Amino acid sequence: MDISPLISRVARGKNGSQNLTQQEARLVFDQLLATDADQLQLGAFLIAQRMKGECSDELAGFVEAARLHIDGFGTAVAPAGAVDLPCYAGKRRAAHAYLAAALQARDAGIPVFVHGVEEIDGRITAWQVLREAGVQRAASLAEAATLLAADGIVYTDLAELCPDLMRIYGLRPRLGVRSFANSVARLLNPLRCSGQLNGFFHTPYADYMAGANSLLGQQRSLIFMGAEGEPELYADRQKLVVNQQGDQITQISFAEAGLQPYPREVMDLHALQRESVAMLHQPLEGREAVVVTRMLEAMRWASSGRFPDSWREE
Repeated sequence: MDISPLISRVARGKNGSQNLTQQEARLVFDQLLATDADQLQLGAFLIAQRMKGECSDELAGFVEAARLHIDGFGTAVAPAGAVDLPCYAGKRRAAHAYLAAALQARDAGIPVFVHGVEEIDGRITAWQVLREAGVQRAASLAEAATLLAADGIVYTDLAELCPDLMRIYGLRPRLGVRSFANSVARLLNPLRCSGQLNGFFHTPYADYMAGANSLLGQQRSLIFMGAEGEPELYADRQKLVVNQQGDQITQISFAEAGLQPYPREVMDLHALQRESVAMLHQPLEGREAVVVTRMLEAMRWASSGRFPDSWREE
């Protein structure tokens, strides 16, 4: 199929560009994910989408296309009540409290499937913390499902999960900007977990991602402005939390804890990794303790659908 007409519709500029349908987005991205894809078309499409901005239908189509390139998708399935935790931002200002919550959720019987990228320049990634805690890394989706059922938590890297999407994800240094591959990776839910927790950085993506999850048939997801873009709720000044259950999309709010706001200063990366690993094994106080409590509430909701008493639906 000649996809140039579809690329042309997206790339007509500020006043002329058009959104693709879900089916069109799936068709064009499926071809661009191929190892022999036209690199000029790929670059043009990524930049054109960056300038136009993705809609929910397009994101859903892109995710469907990426899933076609995941070996074992649809056959390897998570245990009941599992939570999908996509970690694609990394951190540089504060330790990974959400990973402490993930291990506590595991200990409480909630399976947690973590996926992300091994390294991000200038940041500490989820894997760089979890490997120090003894969490196993699966080399395939089938292995991930087996380890998740046995251990209650497992990590899979995008490079092994979907090499074709990883290749596009890795183009950021050459493009100069992020592409929609970041959002697609967050929405993949490779093991079809019943619940998903999804952090984002830019406010408009709350509605786009919630809408995409609804189109994709996601049972429930919590989509929120996360700390540094990771799936970590704030203790104070939580800007936006969207609750998606099937076709129903609402907003959630929490009371502020009256604590110091999230740190603004960048930490030394070695110190940040040590602090993140230590946080997994020691009692927490203050902001970190509140964050872990909120993340545990979110994980229980994602696993079971039971609405926490401290949440307010708007």
